[in-house]
Amino acid sequence: MEELKVDVVDGILNKYDNNKSYLIAILQEIQNEYKYLPEDKLNFVAERLEINLSKIFSVATFYENFSLVPKGKYIIKVCDGTACHVRKSIPILNALRKDLALSESKHTTDDMLFTVETVSCLGACGLAPVITINDKVYSKMTPESAIEIIKTLRSEE
Repeated sequence: MEELKVDVVDGILNKYDNNKSYLIAILQEIQNEYKYLPEDKLNFVAERLEINLSKIFSVATFYENFSLVPKGKYIIKVCDGTACHVRKSIPILNALRKDLALSESKHTTDDMLFTVETVSCLGACGLAPVITINDKVYSKMTPESAIEIIKTLRSEE
């Protein structure tokens, strides 16, 4: 299975002609595949592109959308922008954390199904409070409706 994943990274690099100018796009595709940027894959990219691993890490840590830690199958983003905050996004966040046994320091469930993150703005202020799950927007949320979505997703697993 791991060899298959190396072939995937190899394919991504080939798609971009092993050109280091496309580093961000390469990292985006690797993250789409793994849900984070595994260190061994970053080492492989550094070797193939003939660039220093520290440069890759500087790019990966500069951009907020990149993650160096594994994330769950379902990535839940809770908006805490002004409109969402005023319309009570924090109780939604707290309900999700409680239901999924997560905290401010623990973002991903042990079964690797769910990751809960906060974001400054999802750009859907008129629909506040808003969450996204794998980029699907859920508007006018309540703690109860958020938990119902989690129950539905669990039952589909």
